[in-house]
Amino acid sequence: MAIAEMGGDQHGRILRSNDALCRLLGRPASAMRRYSFSDLVHPEDIGTLLRTSAEGGRAELRLGRRDGTYVWVSLRNSVVADAADGPRFLLSHVEDIEDRKRRELQLAHRAAHDALTGLPNSAELRTRLSARLCQRPQATHPGEIESIDAAYGHPAYDVNGHGFDFRPGADLLDAYDHHVHTVAPEGERDDGTKGLAVLFCDLDGFKSINDRFGHNAGDAVLIEVARRLGRAVRDGDTVARLGGDEFVVLADGLGRADAADLAVRLRNEIIQPIRVDGRAMRVGASFGIGWAHCGMTADEVLKSADERMYIEKRSRPKQHRRAG
Repeated sequence: MAIAEMGGDQHGRILRSNDALCRLLGRPASAMRRYSFSDLVHPEDIGTLLRTSAEGGRAELRLGRRDGTYVWVSLRNSVVADAADGPRFLLSHVEDIEDRKRRELQLAHRAAHDALTGLPNSAELRTRLSARLCQRPQATHPGEIESIDAAYGHPAYDVNGHGFDFRPGADLLDAYDHHVHTVAPEGERDDGTKGLAVLFCDLDGFKSINDRFGHNAGDAVLIEVARRLGRAVRDGDTVARLGGDEFVVLADGLGRADAADLAVRLRNEIIQPIRVDGRAMRVGASFGIGWAHCGMTADEVLKSADERMYIEKRSRPKQHRRAG
């Protein structure tokens, strides 16, 4: 527990703290008086703290320990008065919830990641992809705007090409006037447009490894393929496992030539021998490149990339689909 000033320039400055709070943060009482809670809170939680600095305020946030680490706490404020008309203070109750938060974060991670490879799973992939897309395609010229208006039965775009929904009952907060549209290169030639490339990867020859050497060997191959894919992409790109021997890479800011080069680089990483229990195993990889743009759903984007992958797989002679 701690008592802090309320109001004025020194709002939140700690006046007194009990032994339990001092032990939790690893700081002596004399040092605690040099701080306010805003000095101790994690930078990402400062907004949460400010919204809590009032009577009845309650929040979960991180406070800094003396050793530089942070501990998750539940902080609850109440107001106490020194006398009937005297100054008022904030009485802060601080509860250690580190163990509970750790369990919650572990559960959230498991729900969003593949148990075998640790990569984002299918649900997390769709969440990340959907976050980039809005329900309206980006109109680029007046004729396109008119066709969209006709399809919706009302004006769907303003003069800047931003999507709005003016149907009865529509929530104007859902308007996309500040949305940055995800665009895609047009045609089969590289026109210089940079977009969000979706690379759908299916391993070639993986089933024979499971059949000949067992599922433990197959799992080891999948783990190594996942590691190689993660190593070959940029920071900020997403490598996800859809399930089985299917992987997807989301890479933003690429043109057609960039995406094709990335597919070649990823394939070259995958086809290198993988040693499992003293054996050298090899798999190949087929890639399909799709493009995400607003007006598509995440499932439509993935289906497009999947279809292109199968076209690419069928276009290669069967003996060339595996690395060896």
